[in-house]
Amino acid sequence: MPFVARRLLPAVFALVMLALGASAAGASATAAATTRTFPIETLGDRGADVRAIQGLLTHHGFAVPIDGVFGASTRVAVRAFQAARGLPVDGLVRETTWVKLVVALAPGSTGQAVKVLQRQLNEKRFAHLAVDGVYGTATRSAVITFQKHMGMTASGLVGPVTWRTLLWHFDYPAFNAASLCDYSVGNGTANWATGAAIGHLEAAAATFAATGHGRVPVGDNSLEHGGDIALHETHEVGLDVDVRPVRDARNQCSWGTNWRVASYDRAATRALIKTIRAEAAGHIKVIYFNDPVLIGEGLTRWFSGHDDHIHVRYCEPYHPLVAYRCG
Repeated sequence: MPFVARRLLPAVFALVMLALGASAAGASATAAATTRTFPIETLGDRGADVRAIQGLLTHHGFAVPIDGVFGASTRVAVRAFQAARGLPVDGLVRETTWVKLVVALAPGSTGQAVKVLQRQLNEKRFAHLAVDGVYGTATRSAVITFQKHMGMTASGLVGPVTWRTLLWHFDYPAFNAASLCDYSVGNGTANWATGAAIGHLEAAAATFAATGHGRVPVGDNSLEHGGDIALHETHEVGLDVDVRPVRDARNQCSWGTNWRVASYDRAATRALIKTIRAEAAGHIKVIYFNDPVLIGEGLTRWFSGHDDHIHVRYCEPYHPLVAYRCG
């Protein structure tokens, strides 16, 4: 897969490496992970961590639909929760709000917060738990497995550190026969991304597949815990996603194309890019793809090596790295 050369983005590379704490020689996925902080979720976000917010709000008596979309009703509930807990009433879910939302869980716990835990373990570690709101033997076992996976004390108890680590953990796309497929040409384990990025991607793929142009093929995102991907440094913080452009035969899951060749379907690719933008409104930093027509329309930007794939950079308003900060 074409990659962003190290010499092309020295400033971004230096910032990313600083944030990830990776050694020059590389490190294990866990050691090279980004700093484990609660994800910042804002209006327009989607995905597993938004479902966690909604479930925890419901646990605390501020019921909202648990649909994974940070829309107006969720923002209203967040603001009400913040006011009730003496927090700044800004409608943003960052560390100060997360700390008040999460609750201690242990075997025997029941309710919405347990369902949040079970969904997180299913979505981020494939635990296959029944989402029944009962902290039983299977849930305890999945918690212990996760804690061991992250190098934590495997107590089977869920306190603030386990919550933070689980919510921080990257998510994995739901590859399926309807909307999303995987194309891997070198970094096959690098399909992971933040809960928000995966939520945006899955929503766009579902909407696009419904148009009849085929599934959306996903290439590199990031490794499971972020960190170094040799010669692909812009795929290390869970907010960069590669997808293939659309082929006229709709078989882009099996074969690639690029904007210069006859198999390329510009109209369908334009529709895909517009869908990606629409399903992540306010959360797209830049899209790189070198089709000059789409560049002229303001949909994409040129970057070396991006003739045959679309590089989507998602963003968050308060991301610590400027390259990933919206606005």
